[in-house]
Amino acid sequence: MRTDLVSEPGDANRPNEDFAGVGLPASGQGGCVIVLDGVTPPKGETGCLHSVPWFTTRLGGALTELTVSSRDLTLPEILARAIGRTAGAHAQTCELSHPRTPQATVALARWSAEAVEYLVLSDSALLLQGADGTVTPVLDDRLDRLPRSALATEAQVDATLRNKEGGFFTAAADPSVAARAVAGTVPRREVRALAALTDGAARWTEKFHEGDWRALFEMVAKDGARSLVDRVRELETADREERAFLRRSKTHDDATVVYVEL
Repeated sequence: MRTDLVSEPGDANRPNEDFAGVGLPASGQGGCVIVLDGVTPPKGETGCLHSVPWFTTRLGGALTELTVSSRDLTLPEILARAIGRTAGAHAQTCELSHPRTPQATVALARWSAEAVEYLVLSDSALLLQGADGTVTPVLDDRLDRLPRSALATEAQVDATLRNKEGGFFTAAADPSVAARAVAGTVPRREVRALAALTDGAARWTEKFHEGDWRALFEMVAKDGARSLVDRVRELETADREERAFLRRSKTHDDATVVYVEL
C-alpha cells in the first residue's frame, strides 16, 4: 500500500482548519481515509467558545477511531455517532443550535478485502480509480446546484439554506445530517486507488478548470499530492488581481490531499 498526504493552510498566520487521517487496522485487511474541511465562519457571533480547528480535530479523531474499530457500523452511522460525540463535548458550554456553530465538510472512505465504502457530505471530493484507470468522482453537489442569488449574503444562507431542507448540509451538531450524505459501496476489486480532497485542493479542476477529475488524479498519482497543492497556489496567485476564476472566494484556501493505492 502507498499513501501520500499533504495539508497546507491558506494563510501561514492562521491555523489550518482541515483535518486528514489514514487508518490501517492491525489485521492488514483494510483501512480508512478521513478528510474534513472546517467551515470558516464570517466575523461575528457563532454561539460557541471553541474554534473550527478544535471542532475538526475532535470530529476527525472520533471518525478515525470509529471507522477503524466499528466494522459493524455503516459510514453514515459512524458519522452520526462521531457528530453526536463531538457535540456532547461542548453541549454544556455552547449554543449548538446556532447556524454558525463549528462545522465541516466530510470525505470518508473505508475498505476491506471485499468492499470499498464511501461517504461525502458537502463540497469535499472523493475520487475512485477503477481497475481500468477510469476515475469516478463522488460528490455532494447540492451547494453547486443552488442559484447564485440564493447565496447573496451570509445571513440569507444561514437563514434559508445552511443545514436546511432544500439547501445543503454540513457536519455540525446534528447527527441526523449523516443520513443526507452521498454514500455507497463498491467491490474492492473495482477500486485500484483513491484520493480525498478538500475544495481548496479541488480548485485545480473546479475553479481553474486546468483539467478534469481524471487529469487531477493522474497528476497526484504520478507527481504526488504536493504537486497539486503547489500548482493550485500558483494559479491562485496569478488570479489575485483580476479574480477571473476566484471571484468572491478567498485567494488562498486551506488545501488537503490524501492519495492511497489499495
